[in-house]
Amino acid sequence: MSVKRVGILTAGGLAPCLSSAIGALIESYTALAPEVEILCYRSGYKGLLLGDSFVVSQSFRDNASVLHKHGGSPIGNSRVKLTNVADCVQRGLVQEGQDPLQVAAERLQSDKVDVLHTIGGDDTNTTAADLAAYLAEHGYDLAVVGLPKTIDNDVIPIKQSLGAWTAAEEGAKFFENVVGEHSANPRMLIVHEVMGRNCGWLTAATAAKYRERLDSLDFLPEAGLSRQRREIHGVYVPEMHMDLKKEAERLSVIMKENDCVNIFISEGAGLDSIVEEMESRGEEVPKDAFGHYKLDSVNPGKWFGKQFASMLGAEKTLVQKSGYYSRAARANAEDIALIGRCARKAVECALVHDGGVIGEDEDQGNELRAIEFERIKGGKPFDINVAWFGELLKGIGQPKGDVVETAHA
Repeated sequence: MSVKRVGILTAGGLAPCLSSAIGALIESYTALAPEVEILCYRSGYKGLLLGDSFVVSQSFRDNASVLHKHGGSPIGNSRVKLTNVADCVQRGLVQEGQDPLQVAAERLQSDKVDVLHTIGGDDTNTTAADLAAYLAEHGYDLAVVGLPKTIDNDVIPIKQSLGAWTAAEEGAKFFENVVGEHSANPRMLIVHEVMGRNCGWLTAATAAKYRERLDSLDFLPEAGLSRQRREIHGVYVPEMHMDLKKEAERLSVIMKENDCVNIFISEGAGLDSIVEEMESRGEEVPKDAFGHYKLDSVNPGKWFGKQFASMLGAEKTLVQKSGYYSRAARANAEDIALIGRCARKAVECALVHDGGVIGEDEDQGNELRAIEFERIKGGKPFDINVAWFGELLKGIGQPKGDVVETAHA
């Protein structure tokens, strides 16, 4: 079957790849199949269900490179799970008695879309998998080709998700300014909360990027400008179990020596313990449409800050979150190169109706290919045994022995 019209949507949270990925897809179609018409759905699956879309004009195609200079998503995002019928009805996306998958399928058919490109994380792509399965089961001759967007870098079996490198770099820049607050008060505790519900890759990578930036700075200890006061003193990720008491003992020494402590923590670290504590107080912890705890309600950084502040005798605690700063950034050169390779492969696969999620398949020798939807899963743990993470912990004086241990089997 020839491809005459394709659709594009972005969904889920933001990442520093969405705008660039849209631009790269349009550029790739212009280069490989300029006759193919491109339709964009506004606000992700919401726009698909409601029929809110627009055709990419020739002017848009001619200037698609502009999208590489911007963050966010110019066509808008939303969090919609097509198999969560009750949520779709409650939000007015479908009528009572309608199946959102059927509504989406019929919309694509009425819009004469031959291939749908979805750009999103594991929730977006598992929803795309549900849609692809429905289309196949009900005889719709339509392919779904996804691109993996998540700053957590936690999609199985994809080696590197789009936007994650940029998010780490931007988080490092963010903390480079925040850390100066150590001079605002004696016995200062600064908590840098980094996005990552189940995976600590971004927290670790942000810490590593920040230390690279420290390496490029000059210091003057006799003037109070010491590296140690701007250093990271602890990195905590969901894949590690922390002995809070032992860590507090170690950090107390640092507080005494430097009058400050700076820690990086993944927003998913200690999540189960925090939720358990909240529920024991009778608090109901809200969840999103995908059944995830809403992390802004749980507030892990605040919880850890409170625990450590008491144990370290901190006079002031500052909790700062780099997530929204990082995820809305424009893609850096490294990510733009990866996005370009993936977008071109996505178009090549789309033209032959080869559906799946485009990425370097870790189970197939890191081959760039359309990975089967049924193999796509979220929550890939960060391998805390990789050499660069070991060097990071060694560099900041955080032992891996009796302080932390692998939390995943």
